[in-house]
Amino acid sequence: MSRRSLHQNAPAPAVLRARLDRAREVAAGTGLVIAPGSDLRYLLGQGGGSFERLTALVLPADGVPALVVPKLEGPGYADVPLAELGVEVLTWVDGDNAYALVADRLGRPERVAVSDFAPALHVLALRDALPAAEQVLAGPIVRELRMRKDATEIAELRAAGAAIDRVHARVPEFLRAGRTEAEVGADLAAAIVEEGHVVADFVIVGSGPNGASPHHDVSDRVIETGDVVVVDIGGPLDSGYNSDSTRTYAVGEPRDPDVAATYAVLQEAQQAAVTAVRPGVTAESIDRAAREVIEQAGFGQYFIHRTGHGIGLDVHEEPYVVAGNELVLEPGMAFSVEPGIYQPGRWGARIEDIVIVTDDGVESVNQRPHDLAVV
Repeated sequence: MSRRSLHQNAPAPAVLRARLDRAREVAAGTGLVIAPGSDLRYLLGQGGGSFERLTALVLPADGVPALVVPKLEGPGYADVPLAELGVEVLTWVDGDNAYALVADRLGRPERVAVSDFAPALHVLALRDALPAAEQVLAGPIVRELRMRKDATEIAELRAAGAAIDRVHARVPEFLRAGRTEAEVGADLAAAIVEEGHVVADFVIVGSGPNGASPHHDVSDRVIETGDVVVVDIGGPLDSGYNSDSTRTYAVGEPRDPDVAATYAVLQEAQQAAVTAVRPGVTAESIDRAAREVIEQAGFGQYFIHRTGHGIGLDVHEEPYVVAGNELVLEPGMAFSVEPGIYQPGRWGARIEDIVIVTDDGVESVNQRPHDLAVV
């Protein structure tokens, strides 16, 4: 048996109803099947859980939306105002054909959009239940809703940014020579919860050569005096909205004589990208602003990832700040700006802030200094 956690601070029913209506409007005649996860939480205020038994929000092109849910999982949605949202509940028990319930509610659609991360066992069974329907990803549809944050969502992102800033302010309590990355990481994970998050979603403590691996986790490496250390941390608030922030630290004066000059380039690149953010420019132009600074300084080969990713109910979501993304930025879009320079076998550095596109520019939700902090 599994227990699904109930989420507090769910949006008001009127907000959820508007989101459901907007989803059907954007779908424009395509039936929607939304699996448990962040999309479901966005639309119902409750994300549920993904199990071998099918749970799905079904939004037909015409007709009444339905939540298809196993009877034993129904209590997990007791706090969702489904009747007020105009969503019918269709429960089923082991032995029933849940996929037939979905197909019946959708009718005979020519096209069905299914959640991007729905388990394959459900996707394949739905295909069998709807053999005449073209199946596509629901991501492009739901993305149109989720990319532009409303005032309540922006307030949550600000709160998340302030919470993770408080954790970075405490890094000097934990980061010192003689401790392992894992020990520092455990303290940071505890601090993330203490400062207002539900859980520590990720903790990267990349010291010395480990800092040159952007997605390093933690290890048993003992931190040494002179190390440069990348600390990338984040997690969700009770509302589900996430923080994500990176700062780079030095344990004593850096042993590598090139650190100061290289880090100054990184600061310039990050600031150039943030300054470039405003409505009407493309996502790829922000990536280009950071990358040009780093390339002109001769470090282009050491910047090995995109400049940023969207954030909200997921840590990584649209819009992605990457070459080739011609999406035009609009007010309410939120994403990271996090260029990095990684020199294999030596050290790495990254600076990351979450920013929000405003009506006339940009707002950063993170306020910690960008300087290389010596602890």
